[in-house]
Amino acid sequence: MSMLLEGKVALITGGSSGIGTAAVQLFAGEGARVAFTYRSNREAAEKLVAELTGQGAEVRAYHADMADFNRAGEVVEAVCQELGPLEILVNNAGANQDKVIWKMTEESWDEVIATDLKGVFNFTRFAAPVMREQKRGRIITVSSINGLRGKFGQSNYAAAKAGVIGFSKSLARELGRSGITVNVVCPGLIATKMILDMPDDFKQKAMEEIIVGRIGTPEDVADLILFLASDRARHITGEVIKVDGGQYI
Repeated sequence: MSMLLEGKVALITGGSSGIGTAAVQLFAGEGARVAFTYRSNREAAEKLVAELTGQGAEVRAYHADMADFNRAGEVVEAVCQELGPLEILVNNAGANQDKVIWKMTEESWDEVIATDLKGVFNFTRFAAPVMREQKRGRIITVSSINGLRGKFGQSNYAAAKAGVIGFSKSLARELGRSGITVNVVCPGLIATKMILDMPDDFKQKAMEEIIVGRIGTPEDVADLILFLASDRARHITGEVIKVDGGQYI
């Protein structure tokens, strides 16, 4: 049986932890040549590259701040030069600084918007022309169910995650004629470091919303990202798909 992404070149932002790491591992296992970005966890990034390279995969890691427009262009150019023309972009990197609005600082607002919304624009801006020239491509952005419903104490995060949904729907219209699909994945409560570090009462309240009775894993989300990146999803675009165990219901 052939691998789903045999020979394809993919870039996954925020690949050194959580959903990003699961996606990097899954893509590499399905035959892709994978690049990923990291911002602060160099050790984890290098360990992931060594692990997958040792298994015979072709993997690269690039340091990047999502908010840096010029660096996004440099990374996309480097990926194309070192691995080949980019065919798959997964906008996964994100940040949160949770505060109620009457305590939120301008810095907390700006940092989350810059990473979670502007960062998606930055990398997509440079990836789209490459894909248009090839007349094929997949763009998958990781949002959140809180971008659909809002969340107490997360006005900055929810605004950014809602923003990437509107952004992606517009892109689906702009890029569809060029053979490029654009979709959004909205996880619910997933067992990433960001979630596991949250207070127990927060996690318990969220658990009560999940009708399947368990916290999701990064692999649960990565499996959907893989499908959307593959040729099996060639007729799916402009969609927003929840991976939340029924939490949103």
